[in-house]
Order: sequence, then C-alpha cells, then structure tokens
Amino acid sequence: METPKAKYINVNGTLLNLSTPCVMGILNITPDSFYADSRMQTEKEIVQRIEQIVSEGAGIIDIGAYSSRPNAADVSAQEEMERLRLGLTILRRIVPEAIVSVDTFRADVARMCVEEFGVAIINDIAAGEMDAEMFRTVARLNVPYIMMHMQGTPQDMQQHPHYDNLLKEVFQYFARKVQQLRDLGVKDIILDPGFGFGKTVEHNYELLAHLEEFRVFELPLLAGVSRKSMIYRLLGTTPQEALNGTTVLDTICLLKGADILRVHDVREAVETVKIVEAMRKYSDSML
Repeated sequence: METPKAKYINVNGTLLNLSTPCVMGILNITPDSFYADSRMQTEKEIVQRIEQIVSEGAGIIDIGAYSSRPNAADVSAQEEMERLRLGLTILRRIVPEAIVSVDTFRADVARMCVEEFGVAIINDIAAGEMDAEMFRTVARLNVPYIMMHMQGTPQDMQQHPHYDNLLKEVFQYFARKVQQLRDLGVKDIILDPGFGFGKTVEHNYELLAHLEEFRVFELPLLAGVSRKSMIYRLLGTTPQEALNGTTVLDTICLLKGADILRVHDVREAVETVKIVEAMRKYSDSML
C-alpha cells in the first residue's frame, strides 16, 4: 500500500495537515435533510449537535442550511442566510476556534459566512455551476474550496442520470474546473466525486472502485458516502439503518486515498481513521 504524501490546506492562516485523514462532521440546519436524525432546528438541538461533533473528534464542522437531497424544495438565499446566521452564531459562541466549512452553492451566502463568521472553507455541491460568481468569490475570499461533481441540480439530478463514460466525464469535469480556479488564483482546492449526486447506485460503485485514480490531480480528496442511497438501496434498508454500511465504505475510501470523510456519525469515522492509520504504519514493511 502506498504511503500517503503530506497534504496541507490553509485554513484561516494555519496549515491543516491532511496526511492523516480528517473527519468532517455534518451540522444540518434544515427541516428536510434526507437523514431525518441529522435535522437540527432549535437552538438546543444545534448546541447539542455541535458539542457532539466536537467531543467525538471531528477536525472540521460542515454547516449547511439548504437540503441537497433528491427532489428537495428550493430555499431562497435569504432563508438560507437566516438559518446559517442562527447556526453560526451559536457555533462561534460554543467553539470559537473551530474550523468551519459552509455547504452552499451561492456566492453571496459563502461571502457572508466568511466575512461575518470567519468560516474557513467553502463546500460547493455545484462546483460553480449554479452560481456564476462562485469561482471569482472564492478567489477573492482566498479560502479553500471543495468542489463536487454533480450532474444536474438537486431538483432533477436523480431523474435520469446517464453517462457515456462515467470516469472520463468526471475527470474531464474536474480538469476543466481546476484549471479555471487556478487561472483565478485559487490555491487550495479539494475534490469531491459526488457520490449520490446525479448517479445511479451502479455509477456510485464504479466511482468507488476507481477512487484512487483521482490522485492524478494531486489534490486532497473528500468522500461523502454517509448513510446515502448507495448503501441502503443496495441492502434494502433505510438511512437510519446505514451506519454499518457507511463504516465499510469509509474504510474503502480511506484505503483508496480519501483525505477527508464527511459524515453524520463522527465517532465511528474517527475510529475508522485510527484503525486504517494503525495498519498503514506496517503497510510498507514487507516491500
């Protein structure tokens, strides 16, 4: 097994070392996320979730106020901002030094979160496709940018996902986007293949089987498989019953080069990272 190279991203002026994979805990400030147990609405629920994410060992808190599940209702930018202001105000009060990413495809929302609350990372499911100002905004804000591959939009992405050559199309998509960001001066780019976004169950497992090939970009790689349909549809269960499957897929993702795991269940993911890293110490000893 190949020993991972050191990777760093600049978060608020400090280098975050990703040579040991990092766990990103999901904080949903939404009433309609696909995983019902992750929906945090009241101040008490938000406080409890933040404390749980931190106590269980996440390195990043990913806050989102726009549900991107298939066929989710659209939410206005104003409502998204109001939800985020509530969540980020509470978050900064409880853990002012936490590394925070915001899950949004809107440039104005991203700017507000960075300028008003010191959010360190922008996590964009649309890679700039749903807001033409996003790339220029990220460049001006000078923050790390997670860009995900998605075919279509959350409202239509799962209606008829089709690819002539899945891997080729996803790789070409990222190659084009990375070049556009580099031309604008964006320094820290993280790739997310977009499991479950405009992809069938079969597409998702084809991506997973070739995940290590994304190393060709020499950029950090984020894997977000937590409790998704690629697990519960395959197994005939529900998101609520998909924790074991999530841990299996997280393990595979780590072995194939994932640097960040975006998860609902932080403790289990942190333990997964520790076990894989313990094994990695000995992976080259027989070579």
